[in-house]
Amino acid sequence: MDARLEALQLRLGYHFTQSALLMRALTHRSAGADHNERLEFLGDAVLQTAVSALLYERFAGSDEGDLTRVRAHLVREDSLHRLALALGLPEVVRLSDGEARGGGALRPSILADALEALIGAAFLDGGFAPAQAMVVQLFGETIATTEVDSWSKDAKTELQEWLQARKLPVPVYRIVATRGQAHAQTFDVECLVAPLGLTEHGEGKSRRVAEQEAARRMLTVLKASDRPGGPLRS
Repeated sequence: MDARLEALQLRLGYHFTQSALLMRALTHRSAGADHNERLEFLGDAVLQTAVSALLYERFAGSDEGDLTRVRAHLVREDSLHRLALALGLPEVVRLSDGEARGGGALRPSILADALEALIGAAFLDGGFAPAQAMVVQLFGETIATTEVDSWSKDAKTELQEWLQARKLPVPVYRIVATRGQAHAQTFDVECLVAPLGLTEHGEGKSRRVAEQEAARRMLTVLKASDRPGGPLRS
């Protein structure tokens, strides 16, 4: 087996007995029919379960809402992308020539999906225990050293709750523009609260990051307007 794949397995803390599963987990759909999308689907479920178990044990006094919020931060695309980079997945992910030339090996969605596919492949190869051990290898230190209060609500969630508390519909997000090369794009996203006639924009290296920035800016405007004397109080 390629030395890079051997090194990857050492970093994951798991050695595959079925090398075909490992190769499939690293194969993007652009590279062939035997790609990793089904493994990614499975790995997402295993990851959610394993992280949930770790959080349940770590934060015995926290309620469901707190645990759900921390889990969402841990398993979101940005977090998985950072882990995938640390594992060296850009060096081993399998892409078509065109996807590779377009910078696919660094694309957050591709790397995050590949990481989840590896977890799914470990589950099929050895069962839940080794897959869970892999999740502990990836997330254990972060979970052991964090506190629930450090994972505040993300801006999109807070904005939605703010609006719903005032019986207003949820905001609408729309990509206005993308700039830069495929592997290093910047997204410009609009956040619209139609009943109030308010629009704010956010930029980021992914759509999700841009949406969060737009939501944060919208919250700033809404909270200022909601103060006594503000336009929403008039």
